[in-house]
Amino acid sequence: MRRLFAATLLAAIPSGLAAQDPAQIAISDSGDTAWILTASALVLMMTLPGLGLFYGGLVRAKNFLSVLLQVGAVASIASVLWVVVGYTLAFGTVTNGFLGAGNAWMLIDIANVRDGLTIPESTFSLFQMTFAVITPALMVGAWVDRARFGWVLAFCALWGLVVYAPVAHWVWGGGWLSGLGVLDFAGGIVVHTTAGVSALVVALLLGKRAGFPQKLMLPHAPSLTMAGAALLWVGWFGFNGGSALTATDDASSAIINTHVAAATAALVWLLVEKFTVGKPTSVGWATGAIAGLATITPAAGFVSPGAAILFGILAAVICYGAIQLIKQRLQIDDSLDVFAVHGVGGILGSILLAVFLSDSLGGLGYGEGATMVSQMIAQLIGVGAVAVFSAVATAILALMVSVVFPMRVSEDEEREGLDITSHAERAWEMD
Repeated sequence: MRRLFAATLLAAIPSGLAAQDPAQIAISDSGDTAWILTASALVLMMTLPGLGLFYGGLVRAKNFLSVLLQVGAVASIASVLWVVVGYTLAFGTVTNGFLGAGNAWMLIDIANVRDGLTIPESTFSLFQMTFAVITPALMVGAWVDRARFGWVLAFCALWGLVVYAPVAHWVWGGGWLSGLGVLDFAGGIVVHTTAGVSALVVALLLGKRAGFPQKLMLPHAPSLTMAGAALLWVGWFGFNGGSALTATDDASSAIINTHVAAATAALVWLLVEKFTVGKPTSVGWATGAIAGLATITPAAGFVSPGAAILFGILAAVICYGAIQLIKQRLQIDDSLDVFAVHGVGGILGSILLAVFLSDSLGGLGYGEGATMVSQMIAQLIGVGAVAVFSAVATAILALMVSVVFPMRVSEDEEREGLDITSHAERAWEMD
């Protein structure tokens, strides 16, 4: 099955993901369908509650509930918009290579079985919906403590349609980047590069939190962050393993690589902390694991377990350095390090993929006529184009929405905390 999967992804990505007449294929594989339905639930678990707890534990207590609500509300609006129009923009019939056609608006014209796959298109659209849900939710970590709730919802709603859906079409839906041979197994470019770069842009537009960087803003509940990271780690099996779109050794290989990269990165991060700050921390373990997961994502089904270990090592070292550069040297208040962990990790993995795809290094090998150099060029074009598009589109959308909904809460509201000032609730009521 791995050679069949390789042939499908490396040689026929555009046609393999185009909708097909239901009359041509009438029967789906029940095992594959069951696995992708399960994987969909695992990916949704990553967002609700995994990401919410991971981010929530990292903020101060007065903003914990606001983070959970932002993640939940973004997931809700992204889900509705995906059904209405997002899916057809990303995976509708290929026309010009930039946006899918409107044939699948409201999911009204989807195939019984997705062309080139063994699962119903409804299952495929459900699985892809969970990706469209978690990607904008990742950006919440960049603006915690200071972004206005109305602006967050409006911005993320538009961002999912203007940034995420087109990029998904370019890479996964038969668009122009897939035509260039760009590979992204489970979202290093489509998910992590878009969210990471966009988060950095918003952090710059919003400005720093009051007191940053002079005042220490310590996580109020590292225990919740560890719990959230654990849920993300387990859910990532569905994220990467489900991206095989079959219940075969393709999924198993992706999950093995996912796990070993996360485990390696977590351990290396603890080692780096020991040498730099003197003690390993729970937040360090959690952050290292997420960095490893983000970095292996674009390559999880393409490389060997040995390569995945190297991905984990590099993820920990480079993402740790990126945090120090952005927070300490550049003093950019990307509050929960969305760009340094997700953006840098996704970009790093997307580029390393070109090297470790080589069959001499245990990878699946290059497509017909492709070489390491040509694949590297394709990956760099993919990362560069998506990063630039995400940055420009995000800046325009963020400023447009701010005309109606101010981006930032007042100084008094920020000082008192968003839980009470934005939502009239407290996460913790202590008698």
